[in-house]
Amino acid sequence: MRLVIASRNKKKAEELSRILGNDFEVVTLSDIEAVIPEVEEDTNTFVGNAIKKAVWVAHWVGDLVLADDSGLEVMALGGRPGVYSARFAGPEKDDFKNNQKLLEMLEGVRDRSARFVCAVGIADSNGLIGVCRGEVWGTISREMRGSNGFGYDPLFVPRGHKKTFAELPSHQKDQISHRKIALERARYLLKIYVSNLPL
Repeated sequence: MRLVIASRNKKKAEELSRILGNDFEVVTLSDIEAVIPEVEEDTNTFVGNAIKKAVWVAHWVGDLVLADDSGLEVMALGGRPGVYSARFAGPEKDDFKNNQKLLEMLEGVRDRSARFVCAVGIADSNGLIGVCRGEVWGTISREMRGSNGFGYDPLFVPRGHKKTFAELPSHQKDQISHRKIALERARYLLKIYVSNLPL
């Protein structure tokens, strides 16, 4: 069964596809020829944005859709960058500039605790099927380290580890990431959905 990942971010889509495994025929928005208007992610929560994106894309493609909204919450910054993680340093969504800005804001700050949050929305042409959430706690490094991953991965050191997400091999990150937790829950919802489809 086809599952559309509501993202054009190649690295994110690859990670989602990797974690989901072979349960579905996974395609991304870049693989679909249909023109889908961009949805404005304007809610103030990851869950709200994931739901809005999943329902919007499912309306246009008529397929089963999985959408995620994820980001970093830094405790010393009152939970920022939060839902603005991708555009923290400006609308151009530049990972390097986002990381630089975060380091500047945390200069001299002792509490570097943070968490990555991922919300996953699942929808079909009839509307929302369900939503799941996952999170992983850690700390913000004092410098960017590693070249694997994307976003804030070069700064985030997950609890119990000394390496950043960007220094960990993909298979190891996939086992502990916020997306892994959210997608394991989403996989359960998807199995229920598929089992209830008419034969």
